[in-house]
Amino acid sequence: MTKSATNEKPVITQAMIDAYDEYTHLTLDRRRFMEQLTRLAGSGAAAAAIAPMLAANSAQAAIVADNDPRVKGEDITYPGSGGEMKGYLVKPANQTGKLGTVIVIHENRGLNPHIRDVARRVALEGFVALAPDFLSPLGGTPDDEDKARDMFTKLDPAQTIANAVATVAFLRGDKDGNGKVGAIGFCWGGGTANMLAVNAPDLAASVAYYGMQPKAADASKIKAALLLHYAGLDDRTNAGIDAFKKELDAAHVEYSVYVYEGANHAFNNDTSAARYDKKAADLAWGRTIAFLKEKLA
Repeated sequence: MTKSATNEKPVITQAMIDAYDEYTHLTLDRRRFMEQLTRLAGSGAAAAAIAPMLAANSAQAAIVADNDPRVKGEDITYPGSGGEMKGYLVKPANQTGKLGTVIVIHENRGLNPHIRDVARRVALEGFVALAPDFLSPLGGTPDDEDKARDMFTKLDPAQTIANAVATVAFLRGDKDGNGKVGAIGFCWGGGTANMLAVNAPDLAASVAYYGMQPKAADASKIKAALLLHYAGLDDRTNAGIDAFKKELDAAHVEYSVYVYEGANHAFNNDTSAARYDKKAADLAWGRTIAFLKEKLA
């Protein structure tokens, strides 16, 4: 008996990944995305099987569990810019002395279980980590991922950056912190980390994973050291790399740029089966932690 095609693992092509990237970052039109995916996959059934593999799976096991005894995490509220911010604060359980502090900035899905996991990973490396919920002005991150993405279109960009700057001020005063603040952001959060570097002169270090670049004129305002990770297949985000580098050079900003060939946008997100690239993610993470330890000591 021949193996039924329905039991075979669906083949995910680059065109499908590109279509998903367009849907999640540009159009937010799920019906049109599913129609396009159906054409690419050959049938509605195949598209239905592939779509969850392209998306993030919130049920994916965490790298550092929320009850890991090596870290202490709690949901907090703190002063934002003109309103209260929600966030997830994590510290090493066996902390001794003052530690560098790191803002962990989520993707355009909000403060979800994956970003909480990333915050715990950062804390496990010897930092005080705070993952803010930048959807706080709209009530906070909902469980529905599509609803969360739609809420990002309703955020006031100026207010978002002001809340990020307020987060720097909050962490600078943390009793367990050493006064040095860094940021690490992914996707939407990568672009936000870049804009935070523009607007927060007391930010010591910023790590942007596949984040959109600020306006060229803003590069000269950056005082933080930058570490910029890009995915080789992410043409949309990568289009601005050369111009950004030129402006950073002109402004004498300290920065490093790494492009991970063959990797897709969101390659660090291990809850997305189709886009996660373990080799690129591990290499980028090692560089990130070394960078933050150097700049926030």
